Formats: sequence, C-alpha cells, structure tokens
Amino acid sequence: MKCTYRALVLIAAGFSIFVLIGLSGEMRGSLLQGFGQSDSVSRHRPQVIRSSDLEKYNATFIKSLDNLIYKNIDSDVLENNIHNVYSGEIAIQKNKVQSFEKDIYERNTIKNNIHTGSYLNSNQLSSKKYNSKTNPKILQHNINNEFNSNRMVLAVVCCGNRLNETRTMLKSAAALSRALLTLIVFTEEELKPAFSEMYESWAPEIRKRVSFSLQSITFPPGQDAQAWKKLFKPCASQRLFIPSLLKNIDSLLYVDTDVLFLSPVDELWRHFSLMNSSHMAAMAPEHEDLATGWYNRFAKHPYYGRLGVNSGVMLMNLTRLRAFSWEEYVVPIYKEYKLQITWGDQDIINIIFHYHPDKLYIFGCEYNLRPDHCMYMSVCKNAEKTGIFVVHGNRGTFHNNKQPAFKAVYTAWDQYTLGQDLRQDLYYPMQRYLLNSTHTNCGKIHYIFLKALGTRIRLR
Repeated sequence: MKCTYRALVLIAAGFSIFVLIGLSGEMRGSLLQGFGQSDSVSRHRPQVIRSSDLEKYNATFIKSLDNLIYKNIDSDVLENNIHNVYSGEIAIQKNKVQSFEKDIYERNTIKNNIHTGSYLNSNQLSSKKYNSKTNPKILQHNINNEFNSNRMVLAVVCCGNRLNETRTMLKSAAALSRALLTLIVFTEEELKPAFSEMYESWAPEIRKRVSFSLQSITFPPGQDAQAWKKLFKPCASQRLFIPSLLKNIDSLLYVDTDVLFLSPVDELWRHFSLMNSSHMAAMAPEHEDLATGWYNRFAKHPYYGRLGVNSGVMLMNLTRLRAFSWEEYVVPIYKEYKLQITWGDQDIINIIFHYHPDKLYIFGCEYNLRPDHCMYMSVCKNAEKTGIFVVHGNRGTFHNNKQPAFKAVYTAWDQYTLGQDLRQDLYYPMQRYLLNSTHTNCGKIHYIFLKALGTRIRLR
C-alpha cells in the first residue's frame, strides 16, 4: 500500500513539473485530439494558429485592414473569439473583426475626406441631420461648402441715402468677427466708389481676413425693375433674387442696412449647423407675444406661424433655395398679393413660409432685437440672459430720438474707427450714451446692449 502511495505521489509530481514547463501548441493539440472530443465540442473550441504561422497571419490581417476586406483569413478562424493564449497563438471572433472593420472604415473615410475637403464636422457626425429624402447631390454640395468652409459670407443691399448706415453696419461686422469673412454689397453704380474707398481705408490686417465684393442691382428679365426697387425699402426686394445672382455661393447671412452687430457674425453663423435637412432659411419671429403682434392683428395675407417672421436678419442656404425653385414662387405671389402686402419683400417671404413652414428655422430675438422688444416692456427674455447679438434699428430709430438707446448704439459705432481699441473707443462711449437713455423703457435695460459686446472684448 505504501509503495502504491509513493508511486502515485511520484507520478503526480512528475505531471506537475511537466505542466509547469508547459506544452507546445502542437503537443497540446495532439493531446486534445487524443481525448476523443465530440464534434460539438470541436466546433465551438477556439481554432489555433501555430506560432510558425503568426507572421503570415499578422501580415495578412494588417493588409486586409488597409483594404477593408479579409480575403486571406480563413472563415473558420473568423468564427472564434480573439484569444491571446500564449505567444504565437491567435484566434479571431467574426463579430469583433466586423466591428473593428467598421471602425477602421469610418476612421479611414474621415481621414480621406479631410484631404479631399468633403468631411463632416463634429455636429453633423453626432446629430445625423440629413435624412434619406434629401437630394444626395445637394447634400454633398452642402457638406463641401456650407459647413466646411472657414469663410462666412455677409450680404446687404444699399440704395439711396443708406450709404453711411450700411458702412457702419459693415464696420461692426468686420471689427468683431473672428473667422474669415466675405462682405457682398449690392448697390447702385453711383455708390460703388464710396464703398471701394471705405474698404481701401481699412488696415491691411483687417483686409487680410475680410474680403469685399460689389454687385450691381439686378432683377429678373421681363420684370419691372423700378416696381421691385420701390416695393418697400429702396432696393430691399433685391434679396429675393440673391439665390440666382450668387450661384457660386452656398450660404450667406443677409441683413438690412439698419442692423448693427454687438457680437461676432460667427455667433449667428453657427445656426447653419443647427438647421436640419429641410431648412433653407432662418429668421427671428416678428413679435414675441400676440398682444402686440402686427401680423396676427392686421395682416390681410397669409404669414408664417402665429406671429410671422422678420426678414431683416436672415440666414439663407442658397443651394437649397435654388433647389426649391425659390424665385418661381416669388413673382406669382407678388402678383397675387401686391395689393395686400405692407412690408414688401418681408411679406412675400412670410407668405412662402406660411405654405412651407417645415423649410424655415427659427432663431431667438437676441439675434434681431428691435424697438418692439422693449419700447413698452422687455419681452425678449433671451436677450436679458445672454445680451443682444444683433440690434435692428428699424423705423429710423438709429437716427431719430424716439428710442435713444438704439441711437446710442449707432452713434458709438458711427464714431468708432476700425482698428481702434474696442474697449476704450467703442464699449465705454456706448455705455455713456446708453446711460443717458435710462428714462425710456429700452434704456432701463441698457445692460443688455452691452453684455454680448463686453464678452467679445474680454476675449480679445
């Protein structure tokens, strides 16, 4: 009995030493085969690659990843889990390889598109803004131009006595904007020299990041140009035909001449990335409440939503407007409603989006703040929180004494010379002028005119 016990101990010790030393892949494979496993067990155990084949499989795997196909990897190997059993032994699970393949494909696609200029930005990748109904050609054009361009485009139409007002607006855009900016001015021939002189007077460092273009006032063939020019403000209806006049431009920001920036154009431009695949324009509501709304109380024609929209500040995706055949709507609507419209081109825009509300994106009143938002009481709550990004002095409030707060903002910008210190030569003078308007309702909330501007100055 003792001999038998000693023999068993010796056998166990020998087997332990044998295991500690370790078996080669081939020896273990032979042993496993010798146990007579069932077919079911054989099918589900990991397939083993000999260490001598590691280099071959490794090279094949890397090559297949580069080509995003796995021609040289055995399909049985792909059915198994990835294992690192010992050095030189690998088995691969198909679903993990497919997941890795997808990841490599997406990474390579983004990498390649960065070089070709057709990549998506982070907002698009995360929010999936484009649906299957979008024309793929239009979608690709938008990706290539609208969202990947580092240059913003600002357009304005100037006729008659709006020269100084327009130059002041352009000054505010150029002074505050961060990114590259193109200014496009549609104007009469006699005003072009004055605009050229303005741009040439700007410092070289300003002109390096802000380009400038002059365009003639043009209306469609066969149309009564004089009637269109007198529709509302001088030449304002020109903006209705911008999609066909600027065919090489994908998107732009249109503003009226009586607009001033109190923050970079970038702040408004970013809303392009928030628009979905159906949106082709963006504007702010005409009013904030039904009690003071003009369209809901007086309009004799259809208008957008409950309160209508104000077109004095308008983001325009020209590619989508062209695809929509925008101008084929403009002329018939004008002919049908010309006796009912009061606010000219703005009413035409409201009528179009009344019938196509899904194509309009709405941004807040802080991007188009007008006297109506504060003359009776403050109704633009967003502006109280964030400050005013764009101020719109409609009805002549930049020049008359009806709303001193608006005149104070314009006076400060008018006196400012591009290139001067924004804090000393713009912010503080504007603050002093606004403090003289506190006897009015708009003046009582004078801080909202300074809040966004103060933030921009601190950033500089």
